[in-house]
Amino acid sequence: MKKQLVMVALCLAIVLNAQIKKPELMVFPSENWCVNNGYYTEVTNLDYQQKVPAYREALQQNTQLKMAIAKINDLFAARQFPLEDLEQTLKNIEQERAEDNLTMSKNGNELAETPLDQLSRVAKADIILELTWELSDMGPKHSLTYILEAKDAYTAKSIAAVSGTGAPSMSADVATLLEEAIVANMDNFQNRLMDHFAEMQEMGREVRIDIKVFADNAAGIDLETEYGEDELGDIIQRWMAQNTVSQRFSLKSASETHMDFTQVRIPCYDDYGIAMDAAAFAKKLQKALKKEPFKIPAKVMMKGLGRAVIILGEK
Repeated sequence: MKKQLVMVALCLAIVLNAQIKKPELMVFPSENWCVNNGYYTEVTNLDYQQKVPAYREALQQNTQLKMAIAKINDLFAARQFPLEDLEQTLKNIEQERAEDNLTMSKNGNELAETPLDQLSRVAKADIILELTWELSDMGPKHSLTYILEAKDAYTAKSIAAVSGTGAPSMSADVATLLEEAIVANMDNFQNRLMDHFAEMQEMGREVRIDIKVFADNAAGIDLETEYGEDELGDIIQRWMAQNTVSQRFSLKSASETHMDFTQVRIPCYDDYGIAMDAAAFAKKLQKALKKEPFKIPAKVMMKGLGRAVIILGEK
């Protein structure tokens, strides 16, 4: 009898473990690593010269980077974490290059995605892992100092970080040195990722939703337009309360032409089990405003996974 109970308990544990959903991860070289190793392009953003990581170039030219990412992928795959491949995602982005990723609104607001935003959007990873490392020579031996930081792909907020220096080794293989340096800290690091993901499942994903109004729009509306006894801005705020997880959101600022919602907690998945991002949530509001009695045309623009802009009045 005891033996049967043990077997039942074991089977139940296996089933429950299989049902535990884990976050999807993607490993990137950090911006610091890319710039220090010369893999970047310079772009002008509002008269400011910005160094933007060139991930594709780095993967094509740096074998150590491919080895390092492959090793991190292996360490997480061994613990049954689903992974998105950086190189394949970059290829997918290249195939979609014809799409217009830089959109200028009628108000002159430029809504451009960074390379990291593009990667996160296409991959739909829950968490991105930014890897930095540096090799040091100590006579015939080598040591590796690393930083592995986990960030929420939707908010770019840091979730967990681990760093250290491995013991000096005769090996010059980055993958081997990285494994030796990081493996002792992996369990605690992964536990922190799971804690964050579990909290997100309960409290919802955090995103940002911006509401704007086209100037002199054909619909002739702004956020102070009245429908019955209520202004449009109040109606939108109530909709947010009804559709966010546990009514969790903050209205950062508001006027007749804009509303900025931050810390908006949305369901992790839609009714079909598909991961929900900021744009998908914004489109639900877009559909609600399209119906009677509002009949308001609106345009939804995506800026990464964690931010969407809805512009009212035209489409």
